[in-house]
Amino acid sequence: MKGIIGKKLGMTSIYDPTGKQVACTIIEAGPCVVTQVKTIETDGYNALQLSFGEKKESRANQAEKNHFAKANTTPKRFSKEFRDFAIEKSLGDIVTADIFSEGEKVSVIGTTKGKGFQGVVKRHGFAGVGEQSHGQHDRERAPGSLGNSSDASRVMKGMRMAGRMGGDRVKVKGLKVLKVFPEKNYILVSGSVPGHIGSIVLIQN
Repeated sequence: MKGIIGKKLGMTSIYDPTGKQVACTIIEAGPCVVTQVKTIETDGYNALQLSFGEKKESRANQAEKNHFAKANTTPKRFSKEFRDFAIEKSLGDIVTADIFSEGEKVSVIGTTKGKGFQGVVKRHGFAGVGEQSHGQHDRERAPGSLGNSSDASRVMKGMRMAGRMGGDRVKVKGLKVLKVFPEKNYILVSGSVPGHIGSIVLIQN
């Protein structure tokens, strides 16, 4: 498996060789520093810990400073493990966007935008109770019945109701790498990826 930590910069569109306009997301992928190498002998599994984003020395505690000093780098904001990394890397090596190539299929993991407390129409796509008739003047966006009366005598678990929406960890599979700009560490992937502009995402395959 290959992977890298990146930052979502926004969306744009490009034209493919057939002249079709394709929507894509721009991701600043890396540069990431290998800050820990885990092996089966020492940790029970093979993995690389990659770190991304600069962090002020004053904001890092002593444990963090010592950890990143082993890799001969400054403190970083985000760290993530990638198991069974396909490319051989050593402690302190740099991983950049060029580990991916154009045409490759990748998965992108991110945290969706938080929507706050939402009703059933927005959260679950309900249509509402119905038209304004027979005294129903405020039921257009109501959830309707929640269940049986005397038998269950309670609301069953899993009932689709109003509540907090968004802020979920989502993995989007099968996105195509359209272009790679190694000099800027930019990757263009087809379609949209979860999260707001500036959010941290993981790219892997």
